[in-house]
Amino acid sequence: MTQVAVSLGELVDSVLANPGLRAKAEIGLVGEVLGGTDWLGGPGDDGAVVEAGGTGVVACGEALFPPFVKADPRGAGFAAVLTNINDLAAMGAEPLGIVDTVVATEEVAREALAGMRAASELFEVPIIGGHLTIHDGPPALSAFGVGSTPAPLSVTRAEAGQSLVVAAALDGEMRPDFPFFPAFPARGNRCAGDVRLLARLAREGLVVAAKDISMAGLVGSLAMLLEPGGHGVTVDVDAVPAPAGVPLTKWFNCFPSYGFLLCVPHGREEACLAAFAERDLAAAVVGRLDDSGELALRSGDDRATVLRLDEFQVTGLPR
Repeated sequence: MTQVAVSLGELVDSVLANPGLRAKAEIGLVGEVLGGTDWLGGPGDDGAVVEAGGTGVVACGEALFPPFVKADPRGAGFAAVLTNINDLAAMGAEPLGIVDTVVATEEVAREALAGMRAASELFEVPIIGGHLTIHDGPPALSAFGVGSTPAPLSVTRAEAGQSLVVAAALDGEMRPDFPFFPAFPARGNRCAGDVRLLARLAREGLVVAAKDISMAGLVGSLAMLLEPGGHGVTVDVDAVPAPAGVPLTKWFNCFPSYGFLLCVPHGREEACLAAFAERDLAAAVVGRLDDSGELALRSGDDRATVLRLDEFQVTGLPR
């Protein structure tokens, strides 16, 4: 794949300047108030796991930025569903449904709900309930996902020696106005199966921990994956799947509609990669977890440290 060349130093600088990475530190407020419990499987996971009837029930939620809801209510509605589906996938869960809350004018509410319906149909995940308040003031939109899994993925299962795999859908184009790479228009009816693949890999033991790549970008999301256990990794930048023609300074700092970081037990890498290849999704081993507490990038013979987890607060959640 043809890439726009950037230096390793430029890439590190772009990662550290990503506002999405810095914003994750605000999550520490939750730990300050709720304390240092594991919060039903975390802290640091993309959803909470509750045992019910012999299986794991996963719950997660997302509040959309009000200016985004106001400017593009249909896009915000779609994003509300998409982010929850990705969080459920990162937990190894089969999505069961979405619940929403909408507070907005009737016009904005209609558009937001239409966006949610479009995503619901594309990913084959029903909207099962919610709350609506017609309101003339600033809009508010939140959505909550529920799923089930007999084998939940959790950052608490990440261990030194596991392989780090990056998997992504590379079909699409980067939005010019926002750091978002939408692959779903090109993936079409494949999307529903794509988001359910991680649940299968979790059941088969091919993946034990995962994170979806969020607005913190690839490296910021990776830091969140490593933080609870104090692990480290050196990422081979040249091995990371990336769309042709997109500078890595943009790819490493965007929110891809389908992008995941996976911890794969030693010896299971080939089977894991093959599962993505079967669906025409890109995946590659890009590093191996260690106990260094250091997140670094490597390209050829060059290596650069991005951050050390004993010095850099990612979320600030208690370990």
